[in-house]
Amino acid sequence: MFESLQAAPADAILGLIAEYRDDPRKQKIDLGVGVYRTAAGETPVLDVVKKAERRLVDTQTSKAYISTAGDPAFNAAMQTLSFADAVAGQRLLTIQTPGGSASLRVAAGLLLRARKDAAVWVSDPTWNNHVPLLGGAGLTLKPYPYYDAATRTVHIDAMLDTLRAASKGDVVLLHACCHNPSGIDPNLEQWRAIGEAVVERELLPFIDMAYQGFGTGLDADAFAIRHLAGLVPELLLSTSCSKNFGLYRDRVGTMSVLAKDSKTRDIIASQASSLVRTLYSMPPDHGAAVVSTILNDAELRAAWIVELDAMRERLSGMGKLLQEALQVTAPGHDFSHLARAKGMFCFLGVSPEQVARLKQEFGIYMVGSSRINVAGITSSNVEYLAKSIAAVL
Repeated sequence: MFESLQAAPADAILGLIAEYRDDPRKQKIDLGVGVYRTAAGETPVLDVVKKAERRLVDTQTSKAYISTAGDPAFNAAMQTLSFADAVAGQRLLTIQTPGGSASLRVAAGLLLRARKDAAVWVSDPTWNNHVPLLGGAGLTLKPYPYYDAATRTVHIDAMLDTLRAASKGDVVLLHACCHNPSGIDPNLEQWRAIGEAVVERELLPFIDMAYQGFGTGLDADAFAIRHLAGLVPELLLSTSCSKNFGLYRDRVGTMSVLAKDSKTRDIIASQASSLVRTLYSMPPDHGAAVVSTILNDAELRAAWIVELDAMRERLSGMGKLLQEALQVTAPGHDFSHLARAKGMFCFLGVSPEQVARLKQEFGIYMVGSSRINVAGITSSNVEYLAKSIAAVL
């Protein structure tokens, strides 16, 4: 049966993790792995998550199956977190999914059932799993310009020109905040221009929000969702609780659909349920129950926001810290984008050959595109990191 199979190509990030782990050097830095880390290099369980879990242990009475749509209390809380009161709830559908990846996959299935020939426009660059996940589901993907490597800004004019040339009814995949991998987001004026192009070409916005709260703040990071929801009749949204609640392995996310009316929403709900039943039957409960407990309790929610703010401030601070260190070690080079980037990821802005030298000569690990996770930077390693980068420029 399986004689014809060949080994799949190794995942670049997983390969980096193994190389870093096996590197015997004491002085080494991992800037590749995609999780939040404290200054001590740990990916912690949030204190508020532990409190919610203890409450669940004491009060949960059953581990029976839940529905294909998941926990209604979780879905309602997440819908409010994403949309606030931007649109009437009668037009909104939100279901619980096993992380953001499953949300994207269910959304892809809905798009294929609704209009198989629609193209999905994807930013260049984008998260490395967007293309295999959505393209592998059978969607036709096309790139739109996004990151201008020369200026290290959003290539907004080229992006808008491409979207205005798209076919009516096409789909545009947008990062709500903390663009992965560039870390560079549109400003409010640019988001409004994007909204105008979406309306002009009657495009369907498909928004991926994996980092709400990691950019500027919970409400500011949802600006694109709420703004576009007020402009268009239909919208797709995928969210993840991996980063902002630290629930990576518990796989918690949502998929939301803004429909033109409540009747259409109900039809979409039936199709989503059918897809979920054939993909994973129903989502896992524990992580979503934790999030629901936190969001629906004023004291726990306030404590979560404090912890979330601290994570965001650390990420922002480490980008600025590296930029300041490079002003000293590499004064002839412009790394100001490191201080402007939002969230965990940004491009360092060096060549693949320089990335290879950083790994081989200095034990500094990042993917070939020079995308780095700023959570790997600390006040104790930033001087070594800046000197190493300067040495390969």
